[in-house]
Amino acid sequence: MNLKQMTVFREVMLTGSVSEAARNLNRTQPSVSHMIATLEDELGMRLFERRRGRLHPVPEAQYLFEECKSLLTRVGTVSQTMKRMKAMESGELQIVSMPGPASVLLPELICHHLGEKPSVQATVLSRSSDAVFQLVGSQQFDLGIADHEPERAIEASLISSETFIFDCLCAVPSGDPLANEDVITPETLSGQPMATLFEDHRSFRLTKRAFQTQGAELKVRFITQFFLPLLSYVEKGLAYAIVDPLTVKSWRLLAGPADTIAFLPFRPTIPFGVDILTPSYRPASLLAKSFAGRVVEEFAALGGRQAGP
Repeated sequence: MNLKQMTVFREVMLTGSVSEAARNLNRTQPSVSHMIATLEDELGMRLFERRRGRLHPVPEAQYLFEECKSLLTRVGTVSQTMKRMKAMESGELQIVSMPGPASVLLPELICHHLGEKPSVQATVLSRSSDAVFQLVGSQQFDLGIADHEPERAIEASLISSETFIFDCLCAVPSGDPLANEDVITPETLSGQPMATLFEDHRSFRLTKRAFQTQGAELKVRFITQFFLPLLSYVEKGLAYAIVDPLTVKSWRLLAGPADTIAFLPFRPTIPFGVDILTPSYRPASLLAKSFAGRVVEEFAALGGRQAGP
């Protein structure tokens, strides 16, 4: 028994007429009759009694009718779901990210990319970069966003990665005299209160090296785990901070039209790398591929440069 036979049988049961079933299915009457006869031959039993030119189902046909209705309904549901998934109007997206992008930027991208697709479910979890690598490597997530650490060992058989390098910017209170500078340097900030990440973070190490190389004093007043909270200290005029462009975009999304912080070029350049991670053994859905492409476009628009292999 195949789906075509079940469809014809169901229509005959609903209409009680071969000719009417043929019209509804856009088939010829002989083809419908042949389909019913073939089905009866395969089952080895009569499904209808023919009396006075009408078909009357035998009791066993009623059982078959209920089963066919259920199966065809399920097949139709699966077919529609697959069509919605192909059109990326249905499905599930699992993302794990370091805290910065997870708090503002990724939800914003999801809103723009998936906001008009009410049947799509999106999950964004915030974890440390090391945990992001572990979770993507366990094939549990479609996409991961993590700090790039050149020294970090990557299990290439489990994770595929694409690295973007950004030039960090210096955050200065908009009313501060330094906001009028074209470029901020370690000499400019020497001895000034700074808000930075913790000492083990690569961006802090590079910032400290830049200050030492220029003979400038790095005076750390505030320390946080990730970049975005640093800007609260800058906005209040309590410190300066060196942050990545992803954080700048997140701040501007949060602040709206308020122009309380100026973001200026910093020299020497302090690079900030971000890894876009995908699992090697979790086949990417069309939805996951589409959103990953959106993230790549956003990173490029924010000045990110794709690193070589």
